[in-house]
Amino acid sequence: MNKRGLVNVAASIISILLGMLFGFILLEIFNPSAALNGLNNILTTGLRTPEKFGKVLYTAAPLLMTGLSVGFAFKTGLFNIGASGQYTVGAFFALVAGIQFGLPWYVCILAAMVGGAIWGAIPGLFKAFFNVNEVITAIMFNWIGLFGVNLALNNMPKMLASFWGAPYKNKTAAISAANKSALLPKLGLDEVLNSPYINIGIFIAILFAIITWVVLNRTTFGYELKACGYNRNASQYAGINAKKNIVLSMVIAGALSGVGGALYYLSGTAQYVIEKTLLGMGFNGIPVALLASSNPLGTIFSAMFISYIQVGGDALQPQFAKEIIDIIIAVIIYLSAFSLLIREIITRVGAKKHALQENGKGADAK
Repeated sequence: MNKRGLVNVAASIISILLGMLFGFILLEIFNPSAALNGLNNILTTGLRTPEKFGKVLYTAAPLLMTGLSVGFAFKTGLFNIGASGQYTVGAFFALVAGIQFGLPWYVCILAAMVGGAIWGAIPGLFKAFFNVNEVITAIMFNWIGLFGVNLALNNMPKMLASFWGAPYKNKTAAISAANKSALLPKLGLDEVLNSPYINIGIFIAILFAIITWVVLNRTTFGYELKACGYNRNASQYAGINAKKNIVLSMVIAGALSGVGGALYYLSGTAQYVIEKTLLGMGFNGIPVALLASSNPLGTIFSAMFISYIQVGGDALQPQFAKEIIDIIIAVIIYLSAFSLLIREIITRVGAKKHALQENGKGADAK
């Protein structure tokens, strides 16, 4: 690992430690006698039993995909705040492929990629050809995607649980009842870890992380994408088609979010609920990307960490409200947003130390 990579890791660790310290202070304020036990639950629950660890891996898979989506856009100079809409549309495409058309899981994942890519392409097109800020467009399309999916589901009776004899009219059908071939394979992992959650989703997500890293760091295409992110005008002067790369960047980011939606809802343990709030998984990808400094391989570990403390937060009750873990994560998110500042401070301290050492060597030489 180079010096810059070490600084990035140090900044992320500092953000996490400060966030956990703030969380412990909160636990002390709300219930001093149980604060240490609460912190212990947050830090150890995910590893206490194979079943809990299986849940960590299960929730880490979609987090990893949305983190990759946000991080990929960051690397190319774009802020993909539309990951929630792309995640929702991708999940919709996957569920339609699985429930409505009875297709197998791998085709459902491809359908999710297409859905997310379409929803990511639109802000990219507006940015490239009309110079409309992608943040504004993406926020609008988060809501358009949510209500568009809800409207479509309400007019597709076969997609709803009530069509399959279940009492729920606001949920999609259970994949296990509608089309078992659309379920993500477990390959015996559920028996090994004694967990109904675990499947191959986490391995698919890790594979996408590796592919993303290779594309960004070992291909000409990735170099061009990053060049556009560093300086669009300079890249155009060098002969790079900046407009095409902006669109492709958002297409790829959208496809990654879409796969995240597929991995979550094809697990067999979750059903899409028709409601009026944006899905949080897309926004949770932002802290995952920030903690990893947008490094695709680092995103694997940051997604695991966020998932791990979320599982730990479920064990806080009854001594504490479950929402405390959301506050802790929010603080870590807030601090990770300042990770650039922390990295700059670490770099400056290192530079000063190096300068003092050099001056000392010069004085000794004299």
